[in-house]
Amino acid sequence: MTEQNKPVKRVKLIVAYDGTNYCGWQVQPNGVSIAGELNRHLSELLNEDIYVLGASRTDAGVHARGNVAVFDTSARMSAERISYALNTRLPEDIRIQDSREVAPDFHPRFANTRKTYEYRICNRPFPDPCSRLYSLFYHWNLDVGKMRQAAAYLVGTHDFTSFCTSRSDVKNHVRTIYSLDLTEGQGEAAGMITVRICGSGFLYNMVRIIVGTLLKVGSNMMEPEEMAAILEAKDRSLAGDTAQAHGLTLVNIEYL
Repeated sequence: MTEQNKPVKRVKLIVAYDGTNYCGWQVQPNGVSIAGELNRHLSELLNEDIYVLGASRTDAGVHARGNVAVFDTSARMSAERISYALNTRLPEDIRIQDSREVAPDFHPRFANTRKTYEYRICNRPFPDPCSRLYSLFYHWNLDVGKMRQAAAYLVGTHDFTSFCTSRSDVKNHVRTIYSLDLTEGQGEAAGMITVRICGSGFLYNMVRIIVGTLLKVGSNMMEPEEMAAILEAKDRSLAGDTAQAHGLTLVNIEYL
């Protein structure tokens, strides 16, 4: 069999990473990216040019425990072995959690999925240095009960134009949120609020804008009932600020 006739397989990776030192998922001309590191180390490992396609193009500073990527290869190494071999080469803040062969037409971005994100807020008088890279420090007292009331308005299928960055070129802003829960840490974790959101998909900066709006509600700068009017208005200027990236983690992507 000639080099050109080698069978090609599509490999799916589940990728976890600490996004602190990266310019985001996408390859950038002037920065180190998650996809760029995967491309480089996979190409060296498999001795061919590899380009990964990611399910979620996370921003600079955003973390992930379960992002998904695929790539095509004609290498003889089994898909299952690639995760072990690749992890010996990757920097320690990127680790493959699983690798396996999938159908040649599997596309991580255009399949039906259920995505889950978590945003952590360190709500206490003084910062916790051990969580500074993975949570937003917010020292003003937050009314979590009001934040839960406001969050309930977002569950379901809605047009989320008000919660999408104005720079987005996406035409359809309708998304479905299956659940949106806020939990408060206890004991040593007291003061840590976790916003967990699960949906069919998310617009650019949608989760961070939702969190920024919930912070306004929790700080008594907005009433929970105003969330319904913000949704209806389809006006980004009515929602809260975009919360900082480092508090956000992509937890998992479930393919339906």
